Amino acid sequence: MFSGRNRYSRRSMGHSRRPILGGMAAVLAMALAGSGTADAATRQADASALREVLFVGNNWEGTADVIASTGDFAKIGRVDVVPDKDQRLSEIYLDPVKLAYFLAIRETVGEGHDQFVDDMYTTPDGTAVVVSRPSFADVVSIDLATGRINWRFRVSGYRADHMAVSPDGRRVAVSASTSNTVHVLDIRTGREAGSFRTGDKPHENVFTRDGRYLWNMSIGEVNTDLDDPWLDWTKGDRRITVVDTSTFQQVKVIDMRQRLDAFGHRNVSDAVRPAVFAPDESKLYFQVSFFNGLYEYDVAADRITRVKTLPGNPATSTNRTDWINDSRHHGLSVNPGGDKLCVAGTMDDYATVVDRATLREGPLVTASKPYWATVSGDGRACVVSESGADQVTAIDFATGRKLTSVPVGDHPQRVRLGHVPAGWTGPQTAT
Repeated sequence: MFSGRNRYSRRSMGHSRRPILGGMAAVLAMALAGSGTADAATRQADASALREVLFVGNNWEGTADVIASTGDFAKIGRVDVVPDKDQRLSEIYLDPVKLAYFLAIRETVGEGHDQFVDDMYTTPDGTAVVVSRPSFADVVSIDLATGRINWRFRVSGYRADHMAVSPDGRRVAVSASTSNTVHVLDIRTGREAGSFRTGDKPHENVFTRDGRYLWNMSIGEVNTDLDDPWLDWTKGDRRITVVDTSTFQQVKVIDMRQRLDAFGHRNVSDAVRPAVFAPDESKLYFQVSFFNGLYEYDVAADRITRVKTLPGNPATSTNRTDWINDSRHHGLSVNPGGDKLCVAGTMDDYATVVDRATLREGPLVTASKPYWATVSGDGRACVVSESGADQVTAIDFATGRKLTSVPVGDHPQRVRLGHVPAGWTGPQTAT
């Protein structure tokens, strides 16, 4: 069940002329109709010319591996997400404040490494991938044909973090973790559509399925050793901020401290980490700092309804300060049918599928520091990133058993579904 490994290295629109005019109008109408048909045909052709894939962000290496989204999850190509690395580093080293934050990121959340890719999503037409780069405090769009940067958006503050793409694929939200801000950008141009304030250290972002609302989870300070429950108050303002995506005005704030206390879990952190809605959005499932398990939150009733505590690995340290960035479990997904959850048990070195009705876990699949969990293109498998083994592993939702593992780059974290042109195997030229 467990491998015995113990990893605690600090290492994603006139009368006589009337017949003539009428005839011209008819011709024009036919032309417009024909044009519309042609446009629709072009869109269909474009869609058929795309291939669904999984992008795997190799955070410490500054690359994204692209693999098949189903089947054997074979490797297809690779993208350099820091083609401008030398230019960015030159700017940082000439600015003492930027340099201080850059080095702090390396030594804290980076576990001794620079963070070059946190999150990524492709544009709807599959021509570019948009990437958040924590150490460079920016979001860039990279052309998948050439490897060149299309646009760059510098976030407020000094670090970019988790992203989310709107259901229509037109906008991407990114957390600017040191400025307590979420920026929402046009995914094609990089122009800012709006922004809003959050709690301390905004982290996960989740759009509702109709795109009307955006939920942001702030996790507070995760880089101190003040990790005992009685010191929880030192971790900052942690909350869920819900905004209207047409106005970016706050419509609701959810303080999980109050909900956890009401549930009888006063000594559990209220720092909401990865979270996922049930398909009908009646329930939100979420992980919190230091906890090996997950909670179920009833959205309409505004209360926590259930908790699932998952097994602890005997090899896992009991010292909370050993857990990277206050994580214990970090990674959560739900299958399209909504009956299974997949959990990345990060510090406990396993992943498991949990039955949503009973909250019973399946087999504990050994995994080395799994950092994220997503769903395969066909919805049949959970795909977790094993940041400690530099690979991604697919687990069958139906059986809970491991299907396969695929090697990727250094320290894979976020894994996202995307699209590339059919036949694509990587950028042909890069500068």
